Amino acid sequence: MAKIFNVNGACRPDEHYMVDLTSRLMAIKKMIDAGDYFTINRGRQYGKTTTLQALAVFLKQDYIVVSLDFQKLGADKFVNENQFSIAFAKRFLRKISLDDDMNDELLSPLRNALKSERENLELLELFDYLSDICAGASKPIVLMIDEVDASMDNQVFLSFLAQLRADYLDRRLTPTFQSVILAGVHDVRSMKRKLRPEEEHRSNSPWNIAAKFQVGMNFLPEDIAGMLRDYEMDYHTGMDIHNIAEKIFDYTHGYPYLVSDLCKIMDEEIPGSVGFSQKSDVWTLEGLSEAFKRIVKEDNPLYESLLGKLTVYPELKSLLKELLFNGNPIPYVATASYIKDAAMFGFIRNENETAVIANRIFETVLYNNFISEEFIGNKLYEAGAQERNQFIIGGHLDVRRILEKFIETFSELYGEEDEAFLEKVGRKYFLLFLKPIINGVGNYSIEPQTRNSERMDLVIYYQGEQNILELKLWRGNSYNERGEKQLSGYLDYFHMKRGYMLSFNFNRKKTRGIKEIVLGDKILIEGIV
Repeated sequence: MAKIFNVNGACRPDEHYMVDLTSRLMAIKKMIDAGDYFTINRGRQYGKTTTLQALAVFLKQDYIVVSLDFQKLGADKFVNENQFSIAFAKRFLRKISLDDDMNDELLSPLRNALKSERENLELLELFDYLSDICAGASKPIVLMIDEVDASMDNQVFLSFLAQLRADYLDRRLTPTFQSVILAGVHDVRSMKRKLRPEEEHRSNSPWNIAAKFQVGMNFLPEDIAGMLRDYEMDYHTGMDIHNIAEKIFDYTHGYPYLVSDLCKIMDEEIPGSVGFSQKSDVWTLEGLSEAFKRIVKEDNPLYESLLGKLTVYPELKSLLKELLFNGNPIPYVATASYIKDAAMFGFIRNENETAVIANRIFETVLYNNFISEEFIGNKLYEAGAQERNQFIIGGHLDVRRILEKFIETFSELYGEEDEAFLEKVGRKYFLLFLKPIINGVGNYSIEPQTRNSERMDLVIYYQGEQNILELKLWRGNSYNERGEKQLSGYLDYFHMKRGYMLSFNFNRKKTRGIKEIVLGDKILIEGIV
């Protein structure tokens, strides 16, 4: 059976094209060898389950590995300690019995307890049995629990963590697990637990023994290249593996699901479409651009999970809008709750101690989502939709005409607004105007290195063509001239001779409209609003 790029569930090397996880597994094993207890908390579909499954195989020679999934345990099993202990013991016995190195007789006391004490098996007794099993086992036991989020708001789970912690602290005297690994989106270390019911204001973390998990799970360009080499051995597309891998990383910043999804789109969806008759046509920068256009329009479980968080966490939504539309730098303060939430769910990352959107795909999806909230009743959006046809000439996008019409419409609607309002909404309203014009055919992306409070470069993709448009705030002639030179340099990067600039000028004596500027062998068309 031919391998595929997998985006549903855990990946298996015999069925799926995969990144080589060996270096990551070796780094995790070092933590286990040291007896560390730790958490692997990353965003949804970040490869946690795939990593745990590969780790279980990797550790088999030196350890007995028991892999559990709390989602399969069932929420009803967390009603009280007794029900949880029975359910946990059953799953534990079932999994550990599969290990060839496990002495089955060592498990008999716990099995008998389930039969004779079915109505009375508390956590303390459960851990006594587990300690005896750990003491008699031929190899150290590693406990891995996936989907711990399924029970994080439950007191029984907190008590379970507290007991694991107690045995860890007492492990010189009480045999216990060599290592415990908890995997999920939420960071279990941030959970709190009352020491006693009467102590309402005193709390401690039941998982404050956890070591820092600093093993990178993003796919680096060389990781992606290795996966593409496997694919190339099967299909011989002639792709420039290094170049394609670098560009995939540029779009995804190595988010595992997004890497696989882009590759899957290129492998399965694009071949046979207009301009991409064969796989060799697809595995090019043009084919990857087409895949990017398609992936940001998808409705998939990852986007649904991400966007759903914006309703639950309003501070998170405000943070993302500030980053996207205003470009004001936000310090990456790891202890700030809104930063912790945004990073935990995968929205942002730390770049030079500044919070930035995690990757270009999420950025475009978020732009589209926030803009869509204002579609209904927005006059700029309606103007773009109603006059769409005048901006498409012979199948090409007339960006100059788009600027002219936007300046005219924006000035009519908001010309009398104050500077603070215009600075806040200018970029967003241009995207609202542009969206219905290119919708269904084109797409856009923001170049991350140019996004700040003064300037933002927009790349507009339409029918295989790219147009570079700089959105900027007017800060005087000298600043504007620097911006023109910056845009000229950016055109060099894209090997283009024509670029566009839209300047939001708050000087009452300004002259609205379009002008052409010749810089060397390039033409810059600037619109002033």
